[in-house]
Amino acid sequence: MAAIDSSHILHYLDSILKHGSYTKAARDLYVSQPYLTQLVKRIEQEIGTEILNRQTSPLQLTEAGKLYYQYLMSLEMAQEQFHKKIAHYSVQDTQTIKLGILSSLGSYLLPLFLPGFLKKYPSIKIEIQEDYSEANEIRALNHELDFFIGQNPETLSPNLDVVSWGPHGYYAVIAEGSPLYDLDPQTLEKVGTNLKLLLQEPLVLTKKGSSIRRQLDHLFQKFKIKPNLILESTNIFTTLELAKKGVGIAFVPYSICTSEVPQGYRLLPLPLELLSIDYFIAYPKNKALSPIEKDLLHLFITPTERADGDLR
Repeated sequence: MAAIDSSHILHYLDSILKHGSYTKAARDLYVSQPYLTQLVKRIEQEIGTEILNRQTSPLQLTEAGKLYYQYLMSLEMAQEQFHKKIAHYSVQDTQTIKLGILSSLGSYLLPLFLPGFLKKYPSIKIEIQEDYSEANEIRALNHELDFFIGQNPETLSPNLDVVSWGPHGYYAVIAEGSPLYDLDPQTLEKVGTNLKLLLQEPLVLTKKGSSIRRQLDHLFQKFKIKPNLILESTNIFTTLELAKKGVGIAFVPYSICTSEVPQGYRLLPLPLELLSIDYFIAYPKNKALSPIEKDLLHLFITPTERADGDLR
């Protein structure tokens, strides 16, 4: 019995049961009827009982045949599970890593570490799922993603393991012509009147649910301020560009302004204790990481392009 490929036998039996006769099944399988008949007889000889009831038309499985069919199915399922588990410990030329990320984060974070990773492992395929962090978190918990990247991991499920950069800060983007354009950043350290003035200005913010918006909403509540929202966007880069043109003040992380020389606007650094961001990569706790996946995590937190000075 072990000498016969279980997947082929299942395929043959499925065709016999579908057509109800050796003749039609053999035609469908592109084999001769004598070959198919002898194959079934050989199986019956090996297990010691009939698996097809030849007294019925169409042909049907006997009770022993049903048991044998279930046995073949269990072999196929066990083999599939084995290959899924062993894949975590073996390097495969066709290995695929599924990575979830918010699109506005991907344009900044992915170029920091993915090029180096793909250069080191050119045979690895990366599939990127761009969506809100909440949706990608669910996918990771359901093992539909290998990893997902987000910001500020404090509210993540305890069933996820997290590797993070550590906190870095935000700028207030203030265009020329704003009455607060010359605001002294040192006065913000005291979390006093000048910060309240900043929060009371016309604002261009990301929508509720984003990491920065949750922190800002907390400050609005703390200082009892009703924000003057000019508009909201799901994309942090949109708020940045609109703030540069004087539509309103925006709050953006250091990381998306590293290569810019402000012209017509200024980037006012805010204290970390007021607003901060911590980029992370997360994966299910019960996930067995392969050596390649461990290297991906290492490159995420120590990308060669990243320097703390640049983030400030």
